[in-house]
Amino acid sequence: MHSTRNVTARNLPFPPSLLFRNLASATSDRVLAPMDRGGFGPRGARNRLRIAGFVCCSGSPGMWGPAATSSAQLAVADINRRGGILGREIEFSVYDAGGPIEGVRDRAEQAIASNDVDLVMGMHTSAVRVALRNLITRSRIPYIYTPVYEGGERTPGVIAIGETPRWQMRPSIHWMAEAKRASRWYLIGSDYVWPWQSHRAVKRYIKETGGLVVGEEFVPVGEDDHEVHLERIRAAKPDVVLISLIGTDSVTFNRAFADAGLAPSTLRLAGCFDETSLLGIGADKTENLFCASGYFPSVGSRDGDDFRDRYRAMFGPFAPPIGSCGEGAYEGFCLLEAAANRAGTLDTRPLLAAADNLVYRSPRGPVTVRSGHARMPMYLAEADGLDFRVIKTI
Repeated sequence: MHSTRNVTARNLPFPPSLLFRNLASATSDRVLAPMDRGGFGPRGARNRLRIAGFVCCSGSPGMWGPAATSSAQLAVADINRRGGILGREIEFSVYDAGGPIEGVRDRAEQAIASNDVDLVMGMHTSAVRVALRNLITRSRIPYIYTPVYEGGERTPGVIAIGETPRWQMRPSIHWMAEAKRASRWYLIGSDYVWPWQSHRAVKRYIKETGGLVVGEEFVPVGEDDHEVHLERIRAAKPDVVLISLIGTDSVTFNRAFADAGLAPSTLRLAGCFDETSLLGIGADKTENLFCASGYFPSVGSRDGDDFRDRYRAMFGPFAPPIGSCGEGAYEGFCLLEAAANRAGTLDTRPLLAAADNLVYRSPRGPVTVRSGHARMPMYLAEADGLDFRVIKTI
């Protein structure tokens, strides 16, 4: 066990110059420093395994960047302490996956063209995944995508291990219909692929319960004025508002929702949401707010408690709060290590084959990966101040 400490650059298990790449356009064309070049060579032929983490560090989902980066750093430290993956230490770099899609794609093209990447970990929105997946996979680079998403990813070479509506929202909607007598639903989401596709599935699940969708709208990413949306919600008189807003957009909406006096009478159910979001909203604005996820720190499992303790030991008591959106970054490394050990190689094709029909253990417990998708324990929780109280395994 580590003693409790704050991590500085000298504590990291990789050179600090490699940790953050291209976080702004001003640095996108920088020349690599000599210490950066040390391990470079033909892909797959070096001693180190170079993993590029495409993490949203800016924009609305950038609020999860610190937790996701810290979670990934913990995974790298854990694996490297065990001798790496098949004897190769991990060298981890972070590229900003926030901001305009064109800029993210340019950063990915630059990394791949410079022979800089053995594997990509995607910790970003589905819009970025759709923009990058063909670019990455046609270069024969495995792409592990970790966040909650809409489901249906079938691109060869992409493994998506986040929660999907089928296992996250369907049982939650049925529970709300039965336990809360909820029948009138209002859907509000950010204007991109995850909310679009998720809402299509959600409407089917609501119909299964005999419920009715009384309104739906998609909000431009980055919008923080929600007065008009709240007026429509008030007029529609839903029992539940299902929220598929991303990052800080969800925070500002939920704050405005409570300030408008809607929280005591209207339930809220969120999909991409965690303790970081609660911290942004404030403890006094979380009444009747529910979330479904494969990970909550409050679940109380041995795997989850051990992860939380090691996270705090490595980063200290004031580290970014670790919830499902940040912890997902750790999941990607758990999958990678298990698949590589099963395959006995890091070559792309056998590695991807070994990741199918695979069961690995993680802070979420046992996770089963089949056909590029993951099944895991799933929980429904209610906000209790700045924490979530798990009320049901779904």
